[in-house]
Amino acid sequence: MKSNPQGQLESTTTTGTSSARYPSRRAFLATVASVCGAAVLWSWHRPSLADAASEGLDTGGTVTIVQFSASGKKIGKVTVPRMVKSEAEWKQQLSPISFEVTRHAATERPYTGSTWNLHDRGLFRCICCDTALFSSDTKFESGTGWPSFWQPIARENVVETTDRSLGMDRTAVSCRQCDAHLGHVFDDGPRPTGLRYCMNSAAMNFVKLA
Repeated sequence: MKSNPQGQLESTTTTGTSSARYPSRRAFLATVASVCGAAVLWSWHRPSLADAASEGLDTGGTVTIVQFSASGKKIGKVTVPRMVKSEAEWKQQLSPISFEVTRHAATERPYTGSTWNLHDRGLFRCICCDTALFSSDTKFESGTGWPSFWQPIARENVVETTDRSLGMDRTAVSCRQCDAHLGHVFDDGPRPTGLRYCMNSAAMNFVKLA
């Protein structure tokens, strides 16, 4: 298993999935404490677009994503222009924390986001471009203080790239349409995928479904 700068799991429950066992709470808290201390001292920077392009991230033109209606129904694949804005435009659109997270790959402090402990039914959409990213159906309690999911709502809607910051190899997750940094994915999640998409609340809007 890769080193996990966003914490080891103590336990997890899923909707419609089986529970899994993880390291003790003491080990988890010790890991989180050390990592949070390092995060405070580290200035996070996202990979360059040139690096992202070499790993499949579109840097211009059009992208293909899967659209979902306001009611959460899958509409189908569509080809749309990749959303590109200036730093000034993103700053005007986003809150300070959302700007730092999505445009500069910062990480919100654990247990501070608006959706880490949310249990309502709905969709999590990109705060920058409104692309559907995750469903509450795959959200689970990871014990890390960040909203966690065992798969994205559609593989086409996210991009995964190698992140070698902090002296380790991790897999960063970003929005396909606008390149917004969302978080990281780890291989210590629950069944059925065994993955943990550890996202930032500040990178997503939650849209509640009836």
